Amino acid sequence: MPASPSSQTLPIEGMSCASCSARVEKALRAVPGVEQASVNLATATAHVTGTASRTALIQAVEQAGYDVPSPPITLRIEGMSCAACSTRVEKSLQDVIGVRMASVNLATATAQVTGTATHQALISAIQKMGFAASLLEGETGLENALTQKQRMKQAMKTQWRDLMMSALLWLAILFMTMGHGFGLIPPAIQPLLQWALASVALLGPGRRFYQAGIPALLHRAPNMNSLVALGTGAAYLYSSLVVFCPTLMPAGTQHLYFDTILAILTLVLLGRMMEARAKGRTSAALEKLTHLQPQHAHLLTEGTCRIVPVAQIQTGDRLLVRPGERVPLDGIVLEGESHLDESLLTGEPMPALRQVGDTVIGGTINQEGTLTVQATATGADTMLARIISMVAQAQGGKLPIQSLVDKVTLWFVPAIILLAVLTFLIWLFLGPAPALGHALVNAIAVLIAACPCAMGLATPTAIMVGTGKAAEMGILFRKGEALQTLESTTLVAFDKTGTLTAGQPRMTEFYLLDKNTSDHPEQAENTLLALAASVETQSDHPVSRAIVTAAQERDLPSVKTRHARIMPGLGIEAQDEDGQSIHLGSQACMRALGFHNAEANRLAAELSQKGTSPLFMAHGGQIVALMGVADPIRPSAMKAVAALRAQNIRTAMITGDIEPTARHIARLAGIEEVIAQVLPHEKGEAIRTLQKTHGSVAFVGDGINDAPALAQADTGLAISHGTDIAIEAADLVLTGESLMTVPNALALSRATMTIIRQNLFWAFAYNIVLLPIAAGVLYPFTGTLLSPPFAAGAMALSSIFVLCNTLRLRRLRTVVETETSTEV
Repeated sequence: MPASPSSQTLPIEGMSCASCSARVEKALRAVPGVEQASVNLATATAHVTGTASRTALIQAVEQAGYDVPSPPITLRIEGMSCAACSTRVEKSLQDVIGVRMASVNLATATAQVTGTATHQALISAIQKMGFAASLLEGETGLENALTQKQRMKQAMKTQWRDLMMSALLWLAILFMTMGHGFGLIPPAIQPLLQWALASVALLGPGRRFYQAGIPALLHRAPNMNSLVALGTGAAYLYSSLVVFCPTLMPAGTQHLYFDTILAILTLVLLGRMMEARAKGRTSAALEKLTHLQPQHAHLLTEGTCRIVPVAQIQTGDRLLVRPGERVPLDGIVLEGESHLDESLLTGEPMPALRQVGDTVIGGTINQEGTLTVQATATGADTMLARIISMVAQAQGGKLPIQSLVDKVTLWFVPAIILLAVLTFLIWLFLGPAPALGHALVNAIAVLIAACPCAMGLATPTAIMVGTGKAAEMGILFRKGEALQTLESTTLVAFDKTGTLTAGQPRMTEFYLLDKNTSDHPEQAENTLLALAASVETQSDHPVSRAIVTAAQERDLPSVKTRHARIMPGLGIEAQDEDGQSIHLGSQACMRALGFHNAEANRLAAELSQKGTSPLFMAHGGQIVALMGVADPIRPSAMKAVAALRAQNIRTAMITGDIEPTARHIARLAGIEEVIAQVLPHEKGEAIRTLQKTHGSVAFVGDGINDAPALAQADTGLAISHGTDIAIEAADLVLTGESLMTVPNALALSRATMTIIRQNLFWAFAYNIVLLPIAAGVLYPFTGTLLSPPFAAGAMALSSIFVLCNTLRLRRLRTVVETETSTEV
């Protein structure tokens, strides 16, 4: 029995022009079983109907020279404790057949994998490395964040229990070593009692280091746990021989190191717990977002109101939102009027007025009025869930600067083990008596002092705090690596309409140019305006909406028109009921059609000089009217440009509007460079030109026609009220209405990269300086040796320093608050 036809949508990577999309479309249509195939270049997708399998379609696309990216697989990994762990896990994932890209984040304990490999194969590869892994599937960003928080709480509870047990055992052994137990414990049984307490410690709190460290060592992938296991294990075996077989040990070397073992365990566990607490604070912004989601809602059904869990709400349900409550889900206001506090989602401090017909966002706070809201999105489709997912995805990202760290940490732990062996041999053959004791202690100090953790935490924790702080400021990083690319920006280019301007233009002037209408100018004006509005209803351009709004404000009757057609970059054409042509568009549109009117051109020049866009109207083959449409500049535009200038960032405007209007807006905003009368497909080329001249360029836009520029720019920033295509092409999404988020994003990027460089410097410098000291390099000159307990404390402090330095980002003040400060 043949398979029934089905519809499939495939994402396509690598298309850059119309010939690319045509080639992909042809390849798909050639697949047996395909009934229809259409490829959309703007959305980079292919829509296929028929009985062909998805595998066959993917193969056809790949044979045509393009890629079909698979949805990324996200895995939760348990047991990673240092950069060596995450680097080894990442390498093992990359070795799995079918993996295209794998990225492991130590701070979030997750892995992102793309390719054709199954999650079972990926989990199996991780388990072979000695770690536990599970698939993160079906969870929204909100659920994942809550699950992660619960797991972290449970892990910290276990760490606290182990730390207390280790500390008490350490104190008990210290009691025996200090003055032989003050005479309370017979000296003869003290060694045996110390051995028993140390054994309990290693079987209890210390077991984690052996369970994770020894398998990693056997798999030739040693990590921080391996170093602790080797150090404490060597000291334990040596001390056990002293207790049970003292005659086997050379004279003068019969020392017990049980107190050292307990000191190392206690201090490392203390460092791990403080590290976990600090790591928990790095995700504070994400935690704040998760708390915005109400758990219950007031559902209105047949005149009754009942409280139900939010999870039970369906799209279309009517909800009651009382003063002081959070809006449960995204929706449209059906009844009522109120101000909503949207600050935690948009970064805007002032409450926003919401009336009948306005959209509301789930998680925002209703301040004074009662609202009836119809739910338009639930679950993972709500704005809050998408924001949380976006922040979580950015926090799991990896910056280009991390590649150097990964290369170092891959060989770091094996190098430390080699250094410890060399230290042991040098002290054993060249050191003073007791040589064996000195050799053992210094080798243990080298193993314990090494700290790959600090190197591994330097970058991911800064990404977590930086992207979380950005979310609080109304800046959503869709890609974590944008934190680094944004820092190097030398020029910011803006779109004009809807970005620098409010995007809500209004018709301000109407000039009649038809001499035959001079007897009844008002009637003629209304007739032409009604005709123009009827044509412009076929377009969603902001100028079109201004004409339609002007006709509605005058209560003009609707007029029938037909055969409307958009002329890209020029205007729109249609026919009236008598078949006469109607054209509405720019001066370039009239010129292309061969229409000319000297008076219209003179008036258009005057309008342009004052920043009003001229819209020509031709009817029956001649220009009959000229309309002036003005779009007010955003109040924040001038402040944002001034703040960018204070950061030594140049500014430019790229717009399809005519040069005089564009230059007028640029003068008002303080923008230095203007590229006007650019068609949509030319915006990407304009960005390339700016990149050749100025270097790294960021672009801020909101429309479909901005997508090429957003994709071409080194960093693309999309206004959240813009189109989905623009947002998909961007690296950052600005959720508020204020353009001050642009200089704030740059300030945050610079501060984050400064913190990362400080962290990496400290992590590398610590190991470079302390490891030779642990090996005893100062002993011939000063007689100084680094004891293993001190080495353990220094190792813990190294990671804590990196985390505390990173947390300074949480105190970053926005540019608008401090005018131009980027201090942290």
